[in-house]
Amino acid sequence: MKKRLTEAQFQAVLSGLDVGPQTVEIARGVLVQGKPQAEFVQSLGLTKGAVSQAVSRVWAAHEESVPPGCERLTVLLPKHQAFIVKKWAREFAEKRESKA
Repeated sequence: MKKRLTEAQFQAVLSGLDVGPQTVEIARGVLVQGKPQAEFVQSLGLTKGAVSQAVSRVWAAHEESVPPGCERLTVLLPKHQAFIVKKWAREFAEKRESKA
């Protein structure tokens, strides 16, 4: 699965993240506009690792974000209940992805 964000998702992630303008440029190009990372390696004269790190930093913040009306929990449950909760989580994630 290719990592992609809408502009709205991207802006939401940036609101809680302290990154420089170059990181924003790279991450928007890759995650929102779908440009290859190699394009930024060449155009900005950066290493593959530096470009990858910029994209990864924004993507990780996106994955950690909690949508409005939701709550992140860490719980200990019996296996049969955990199975049900994991199923709910998958269904919720699929529903969110289909709206994006």
